[in-house]
Amino acid sequence: MKKLTLIFCVLLFSSCAELQQIASQYPQVGVSNTEIASGLRQALDMGIEKQVSKLTKENGFYNNELVRITLPPELQKVDKTLRDVGLDALADEGLKVLNRAAEEAVKEATPIFVNAVKEISFNDARNILLGQNNAATLYLTNKTEKPLYNKFNPVVTNSLEKVGATRVWNNIITRYNNLPLTNKVNPDLADYVTNRALDGVYTMIAVEEKEIREKVAARSTQLLQRVFALQDSQY
Repeated sequence: MKKLTLIFCVLLFSSCAELQQIASQYPQVGVSNTEIASGLRQALDMGIEKQVSKLTKENGFYNNELVRITLPPELQKVDKTLRDVGLDALADEGLKVLNRAAEEAVKEATPIFVNAVKEISFNDARNILLGQNNAATLYLTNKTEKPLYNKFNPVVTNSLEKVGATRVWNNIITRYNNLPLTNKVNPDLADYVTNRALDGVYTMIAVEEKEIREKVAARSTQLLQRVFALQDSQY
């Protein structure tokens, strides 16, 4: 009987220790919708500060394989033809100025994007938190893509002029159109770069959101730890 009692005590204390350990991993799971919304905004703000800001640096797009802007389908034949006739340097310059225009656009438009983050409602906050790894990014995309396009596009248009993309591509397209046996092309570069710049912004925010969701060490504030502990407790 004494042995059974001893075994029971050992198991009881062992279970208590395990429960304490679990509790320490998921502190204060009862989080309000207000806190959840604030935590999601903080996570997205961190994504903008940590990841999107990288896109505004020189070659921030061009050197990042996740978001590098390549040629639109109707111009890929232009690139190939130019390289086939020995105009590799001109083709490379054309690619770089498109990416440079995106860098300039994101630099100008990021404050607009930051303001959009604040619009996440309390009602949607819990569903976003308990959704898939990019749920907050998808929500933000659905809510802001159209208005952000309207803000990005004039900035991109100005940036294309500023970095010389219009001049470079006019030269490229003119040279291409003058080659024999080619179909004439005239793509809307501003629209194309605008959409690719938006894709790049959302891609990098999704990278940071996934990091915070999956890695406890990435939750660098108490608010993030509290909010995403609720997510962890569901799995």
